[in-house]
Amino acid sequence: QVLLSESGGGSVQAGGSLRLSCVVSGVPVSNKCMGWFRQAPGQDRERVADINRLGTTTYADSVKGRYSISRDNAKNTLYLQMNSLKPEDTATYYCAAASNWLCSASFRDWGQGTQVTVSS
Repeated sequence: QVLLSESGGGSVQAGGSLRLSCVVSGVPVSNKCMGWFRQAPGQDRERVADINRLGTTTYADSVKGRYSISRDNAKNTLYLQMNSLKPEDTATYYCAAASNWLCSASFRDWGQGTQVTVSS
């Protein structure tokens, strides 16, 4: 059974930073494509960043240059460093594991989410 548990969300003023963590059990984070998604009320879920088995990362245009995804294989944990936060970054953030190491694969295992609120 794959379990993902996010933490690190909170409230911050615009321009601030947060680091989200996602502790994973049941699968090595190094073997899968791992991703961070977000969803704001009334909006579609958006993939903000992912990292594949080779360590290749991709980012949504809306966060490029501000967010950084990384992983600690020893801790089996995924991270999302978020800098220069904007009010439009406000959302519930989810980590997820894809079905294989390719980030084109479907994401089938999800965490419960952590809320990020950015005030102006």
